[in-house]
Amino acid sequence: MKKSLTLLLIIIFTVLLVGCTTNKKQDFGKTIKVGANATPHAEILNYVKPMLAKENINLNVVEINDYIRPNLAVADKELDANFFQHIPFLMKFNSERNLSLVKICNIHIEPMAIYSNKIKTLEQLTEGAIVSIPNDPTNAGRSLLLLEKAGLIKLRENSGLNATKEDIVANPKKLEIKELEAPQLPRSLVDVTLAVINTNYALDAKLHPQKDALYIEDKNSPYVNILVCRQGEENRPELKALAKALNSPEVKKFIKEKYKGAIIPAF
Repeated sequence: MKKSLTLLLIIIFTVLLVGCTTNKKQDFGKTIKVGANATPHAEILNYVKPMLAKENINLNVVEINDYIRPNLAVADKELDANFFQHIPFLMKFNSERNLSLVKICNIHIEPMAIYSNKIKTLEQLTEGAIVSIPNDPTNAGRSLLLLEKAGLIKLRENSGLNATKEDIVANPKKLEIKELEAPQLPRSLVDVTLAVINTNYALDAKLHPQKDALYIEDKNSPYVNILVCRQGEENRPELKALAKALNSPEVKKFIKEKYKGAIIPAF
């Protein structure tokens, strides 16, 4: 009789324990993994973590310091979404890799800028100077358009966002254009006269576009940074919650106060 009672108590205790554990798992909610470059993307995502936690969503921010792996990881379902790129980059990446990644929402603009450790103004630029630019196609074209707008080169008419070095039709100072991986551009300032640098990598290197740049894109830039996911998953509740948080007044205030004009809200 005692043995039967003991066995019954053990069974009841086990059922209660499993039930409690299950409830805890249910209470924990859903986890979404989002890939991002460290600055400012991961910083902004980490800022909204508590906002999502209130909705029972755990945001796992995965820092990736390049422009290729975040999209491939989303396509391969290693990540639920990513936040690092602008629309022209996504369109070209989808086309070249035969992918179907889509925008969820706009978040911010990072004005690309021209920097130098060797001269203080573009008027001091000498003939034959070396200029480093990003080597990925969309940002290469973007940097060439910026050099043209700064009056340093002239591009073939209608070369557009996908301009390449072959589209340069006038180069009065005979500038040598050197293409590098985007993360290497701040370090290249030791060796080159000018470097055209994406703001995220400039900020990582403690360069502020509004204070340190010799020339900068204006606010009409088409290169809005976006939250991206697989096609057909744009309406997943947890991703919609993330988009809502990223487009909130709190995030707009955070971007303005933290980056002081280096990053511009696009919502």
